[in-house]
Amino acid sequence: MSHGKKLNELEATAICGNDISSSCLYVSALAISYAGQYAWLALLTVGAVLFLFRKIYGEVVGALPLNGGAYNVLLNTTSKRNAALAACLTILSYMATAVLSANEGMHYLHTLWHGLPIIPATMGLLALFLLLTILGISESAIVAVGIFILHLVSLTVLVGVAVWYLATQGMPNLSLNFAAPVKGGSVLNALFFGFSAAMLGISGFESSANFVEEQDRGVFQKTLRNMWVVVTVFNPLIAFLAIAVLPLVEVGKHTETLLSHLGTVTGGPWLGTLISVDAVAVLSGAVLTSFVGVSGLMKRMTLDRILPQFFLRENKRGSNYMILITFFLLCVSVLLITNGQLGPLAGVYTISFLSVMAFFAIGNFLLKGKRPHLPRPVYAGIVTVTLALVGVLVALFGNVKIHPEYLVVFLQYFLPSMAVVSIMLNRMAILTFILSAVESFERQLPRASRLGRLMVHRQLRQLAQQEFVFFTKGDNVANLNKVMTYVVENEFTNKLKIVTLLRDGEKFPEELLNDIRVLDRAYPQVDIDFVTIDGQFGPPLIEKLSAQWNIPKNFMFIGSPGDRFPYQISELGGVRLII
Repeated sequence: MSHGKKLNELEATAICGNDISSSCLYVSALAISYAGQYAWLALLTVGAVLFLFRKIYGEVVGALPLNGGAYNVLLNTTSKRNAALAACLTILSYMATAVLSANEGMHYLHTLWHGLPIIPATMGLLALFLLLTILGISESAIVAVGIFILHLVSLTVLVGVAVWYLATQGMPNLSLNFAAPVKGGSVLNALFFGFSAAMLGISGFESSANFVEEQDRGVFQKTLRNMWVVVTVFNPLIAFLAIAVLPLVEVGKHTETLLSHLGTVTGGPWLGTLISVDAVAVLSGAVLTSFVGVSGLMKRMTLDRILPQFFLRENKRGSNYMILITFFLLCVSVLLITNGQLGPLAGVYTISFLSVMAFFAIGNFLLKGKRPHLPRPVYAGIVTVTLALVGVLVALFGNVKIHPEYLVVFLQYFLPSMAVVSIMLNRMAILTFILSAVESFERQLPRASRLGRLMVHRQLRQLAQQEFVFFTKGDNVANLNKVMTYVVENEFTNKLKIVTLLRDGEKFPEELLNDIRVLDRAYPQVDIDFVTIDGQFGPPLIEKLSAQWNIPKNFMFIGSPGDRFPYQISELGGVRLII
């Protein structure tokens, strides 16, 4: 995506808010089907858990303001393999969101235009948002803002009309519904299963973290607040109004189109039509969110060489069109393979999304332990993170208990994606194995063996030629050893520059050079180059050294910010990792 124009609060909120606020169209009916008359309480509990995640996301992304979400925090606190696991889950969640939202939107449109072919229309909608995101994130944001405003206005009108209906017609159905038998046999069971199902209503909350680099300064925290307000106000309120207006049996008959039916009952056909039109628009906006979010995430993975480098190709507007086209083709293939029967994808969607939320909470714990000195605008307490993690795990368990077949379907999608990523992460070992196999045929096929060795050696050299840079403030052998360990365990490179910056007349400590010599002997597989530079650390220096050493700044290491290095990552234009 283009980084020229940063997104303001409304634009960023609209992009991620369309996804999470689209849950209003289905989560009330979903919660009522499991919690009955207590669905609104289950949805309020979901709002409470989401409130906890506001601080968790605020702390993590505030300390590490780079695209990637859960992938980014795990990359900075554990290994690249663990981060890749979270990334695969996030991509699966985006893919399922895009296909399900597009398909459900076309089902709503089908109620208005009965001759609409749903599968071709779904493919057309996916193609439309592919073109919009290729044009650039700013143009996409304009569409997202229009959809978001329409959605909020439509929901507000629905709530207002429903309240007026109850004020004039009374609430006999509310008393009847609360007198009905409780779902699950007890209030506790009803709340447990209702809460588990309703947690899907906060899908999209993680999206803002995946395009944080495209947002203006201070916007990210506001997007979290705005998304929380929307789902915490509208979801429980609409569920309560539905229970007050309609018999529970009637709610069950209109699960897929509950809001449009509620609008028709309380306000007439015009309101039902308005809600259907709004549903088509906002579900389309959720498709846009998926394209924007997955673009930011897959670009980060490509910069970290987990995905092939051709994904970094950009058009004149700065969009990574290869990522967007690949994601579109994946969505279309899933749609065609399932022939529009997207029930199985719901399982992928459920487990992958909730797992990503759990990984974010775990990443917050790891960030506190391993990176306690990183400055962060918000701090989530241990109790806050623990309660949020427990809430997500309870919801994950509840969904698997409700639909145990979801776990099998999830693994059918997840394992192949992890296999692809594992191949990329283990390219060095795979190429070395291929090299040994090629050499074993030297006697039988000498010419083919020589050609094979040449090609494999070329690939190995390309993998190892990327040079990384670490800026150190002085003699800190523990930090230096962490850098060396990370490079050896996670990267293909065998080159590392250790740089220290000096003020006028300042000399580097001799102990630092001695420590580097010790590390050079301890890690013979890494070629260490120690460099001293006169200058001040900051964006101009990063730009200068990136050009001088021909190193993409996205791959550079920097030291922890402090007196000498006061800059945040975002101020340096996307420096990849802080050690």
